[in-house]
Parts: sequence; structure tokens; C-alpha cells
Amino acid sequence: MTVKETRYTLAGETSLAFGEAVEKVRELLQRAGYGVLCEIDVKAKLEEKLGVEREPYTILGACNPPLAREGLDAEPELGALLPCNVVVYEREGRTRVAAVEPRAMLSVVGNEKLDRIAARVREDLARVVEQVADGERRA
Repeated sequence: MTVKETRYTLAGETSLAFGEAVEKVRELLQRAGYGVLCEIDVKAKLEEKLGVEREPYTILGACNPPLAREGLDAEPELGALLPCNVVVYEREGRTRVAAVEPRAMLSVVGNEKLDRIAARVREDLARVVEQVADGERRA
């Protein structure tokens, strides 16, 4: 499967059920050296705060500590753009996964020292999206 690219995301569709896809994203991020710093259940929050019902939608805030440290050393206010978000959601009965496009996100900073970091994070996140979209079920 080829990862679909937009101006700000790397995305794909998977045959995995929503819950399986969320777990698979967590597992693949961990394998790539990323921790999930935060998890937001958007569906639950919108229901709680607005009484709005929607299909499942989870945001996972991922961070690779060595790359984050390097980025913060180069650009102290970079934390405003961290962590890197990966979303898993259902739309019309299909499970989808999308990650932020790091090169697009970090390009707003205008610091060439971040280019290598953005390329590395992009490679990692694209691999996660691709593997989830391929529906890998192995551990």
C-alpha cells in the first residue's frame, strides 16, 4: 500500500478494526523508538462536552526522546509543535490512520537544523502508517 500524502498528513486505510488499529499504531510507534505521551478520545470528549455523537476518533501524541531533545536544542520553542500526532478514526465504517507530515510542520520554523530530524520522523511515521494500512496482524 502506498501512503497517501496531503499537505499536512501521511494517511492510509486499514482492514483492521478501530481498536486493533489503535493498538497496532502504539506497538509500531514503540518499535520505532516513540512513546505515546498523550491519548485523546475525541469521540468521548465531544459526547461529554457537546453531546455530539460521532464515529471513533483517537489522537495519539507520539515522541522520540532523542530526536525531541535534538530538536529542542536547535530550536527551544519547538515544543509548541510537539508531540507528533497520529490519528486513528472511523469514517463510513472504514478505519483510517493519519500522521502529521513532519517536514510540513517543521518548515514553518525556518531552521535548517531541523530538516534532518523532520526527514527521520517522516520516514518513521510513514512506515507506521503504511504497516497499519497494510493490516499487519503479526506481533
